[in-house]
Amino acid sequence: MKGVKICMLVKIPVLDLKPEIEFLWDDLMSAIQGVLKSGQFIMGPNVKAFEQEVAAYLGVKHAIGVNSGTDALVIGLKAAGICPGDEVITTPFTFFATAEAVSLVGAIPVFVDIDPKTFNIDPNLIKPAITLRTKAILPVHLYGQAADMDPIMELAAKHNLKVIEDTAQAFGGEYKGKKLGTIGDVGCFSFFPSKNLGAFGDGGLIATDDDQIAETARMLRVHGSRKKYYNEAIGYNSRLDEIQAAILRVKLPHIDNANEGRRQASHRYNELLKDVLGIITPYEDPNAKHVYHQYTIRVQNGCRDELKDHLAHNGIGTMVYYPVPVHRLPMYKEQAPTLTVAEQLADEVLSLPIWPGISQEFQEQLASSTIR
Repeated sequence: MKGVKICMLVKIPVLDLKPEIEFLWDDLMSAIQGVLKSGQFIMGPNVKAFEQEVAAYLGVKHAIGVNSGTDALVIGLKAAGICPGDEVITTPFTFFATAEAVSLVGAIPVFVDIDPKTFNIDPNLIKPAITLRTKAILPVHLYGQAADMDPIMELAAKHNLKVIEDTAQAFGGEYKGKKLGTIGDVGCFSFFPSKNLGAFGDGGLIATDDDQIAETARMLRVHGSRKKYYNEAIGYNSRLDEIQAAILRVKLPHIDNANEGRRQASHRYNELLKDVLGIITPYEDPNAKHVYHQYTIRVQNGCRDELKDHLAHNGIGTMVYYPVPVHRLPMYKEQAPTLTVAEQLADEVLSLPIWPGISQEFQEQLASSTIR
């Protein structure tokens, strides 16, 4: 009706990939068409080039493209010498694939509790969990926040343990000036579309400075063979697709700017939410560079689900990563200890919308909806 202003609530998704795709459209289309015209779809020149480019970015000797972040963990563990019956100390507050990969190689995940500030494994609790069967520590850089790696690496050196970093959510993040995924023996990355560096399908990467681990990983990803049809071990069909490698090559030069956009958005959230009672905004380690794969708050006093529903009613998407700690899932809960912090945070965490180009207007709308 003339003279009447109708205000429509803008729906805010938890993640919007469209701005990045639109920004890179021409380069992405050129890269995809180049692969189609080449007729090389498996282990072609883009895979080799991407491995070289991402190794240079991370500052490692070897980068091995694989089919997914889960496969990166499985193959990374096997290449590092983790065998059936070995124990691997890890966090219960992570996506299931972290522990699943340990189980898939026949090893036993041993869960220890987390630091309530960082959501990551508490290094102070690792030493009491080490036994004669312990062969590795598997920290996760959750939500883009670095695990505290110095004490983890010190324990690993003292007890002759491998360190496999789950860096699925933290591509481009840093710890004391070093890229995450390059501090331990093996770094495992995911290129699932929602990740900071995301493909248009599944993809993953193993990073290492260890020549033997790299050689073994390359062999395992192609059915355990160094030379086709001359198989040496039971391996996997786990190759990074050529078309995904081409897409990732387009995106890689922009990753630092994209991560900085996420950091700026997180700092705006911090300012907007700092005085809201019952909400704890994310901790940022001064020794690390958080890349905010997720902007995850804690909602106290049992109000998390109520706030989530309220925001949904106002057209704002949120996610709970993760509502059930891994040690409480059916396949692990019988042997699992009580891990108080992880269990508490599973009832409190709420991830708010974030992507590199999220507008200040969206964030202000969310904050005004949060303050009730």
